[in-house]
Amino acid sequence: MNVKTMLLSAAATALVAASATADPITLRIQTHYATEHPTGKMLAIWIDDVQTMSGGDITIEMFYSSSVVATTETFDAAINGIVDCDATGGAYQTGKNPAFQFVGDIMGGYDTPWQQYSWLYYGDGYAAAQELYNAQGMQLIGWSIYGQESLSSSKPLAGFADLEGWKFRSPPGMETEIFQELGASPIVMDFTEIFTALETGIIDGADASGLANNVGLGLYDIVKHATYPGFHSMPSDHLACNKDVWDGMTEQQRRIIDTAWQKLSFQIALSNEKANAEAAAKLQAEGVTLYDWSAEDRAEFRRGAQVAWEDWGSRSPEAGKILESHKTYLRALGLIQ
Repeated sequence: MNVKTMLLSAAATALVAASATADPITLRIQTHYATEHPTGKMLAIWIDDVQTMSGGDITIEMFYSSSVVATTETFDAAINGIVDCDATGGAYQTGKNPAFQFVGDIMGGYDTPWQQYSWLYYGDGYAAAQELYNAQGMQLIGWSIYGQESLSSSKPLAGFADLEGWKFRSPPGMETEIFQELGASPIVMDFTEIFTALETGIIDGADASGLANNVGLGLYDIVKHATYPGFHSMPSDHLACNKDVWDGMTEQQRRIIDTAWQKLSFQIALSNEKANAEAAAKLQAEGVTLYDWSAEDRAEFRRGAQVAWEDWGSRSPEAGKILESHKTYLRALGLIQ
């Protein structure tokens, strides 16, 4: 046997031995999505991808619909070992550190999911965010972004001027501050109250979700105006794991999970883009008016949003650091000055 053959044989033996000694793992992960939700169904495909690519070396036990702890408590449950990973979103953790706002939804920043993904992978975003997660004993694996949300309204929303005095359902936090700054009248209310509030005229419109999801909610049975594509909000979900659990995996296991998550992330964005386009065509055929804001109006909204960004960025050193990372990349894209 020559030297080259001996070396190749030794390497193959070592690889087999390493594979044989790697401990199979079971990851317990909680998501807020239900099994029948489109994202829930895609998470099931991700689970199958991971389990198949690992040859059964990784098993995932997914807890859907926040069945172990409340959605907002998932992150802490992963930190404390009740589950291993959190598949909800960073925006739920702004109480821990305001910087989580800038990994959950920067509000009015990027125009497309692809720009926002690009910040994470090519704009210093992953390193900036990872420092924030690691400080909590967690490891950020990646995002999933379904795209821009739409505003639904009983009144025209053709541009920036139509926000003046517009009463709408808003989630709490930075969004409320932005729209107040721009002259609108955001009203914080639970998601379940939107339909009745629209019917009774308590609100003129709502920030609920993307266009296709709003169709599913039945909002356009009541209101006949919407922004599309949206511009004001593009939330990101995350996969974040207990850092000790993550560090305890083999490099092969980590690569499989990361690669499969990137596939899931991009397919979520693609599938929602298709669903929203189909919903837009259907709504227009039914007489709903859709408003694609001009570049000038979008820029005006983004300038107003930056007032809130700066406030939130001053609330912790980590928030300021991640905000600066976003702003540097947004300038490179020509989206802010």
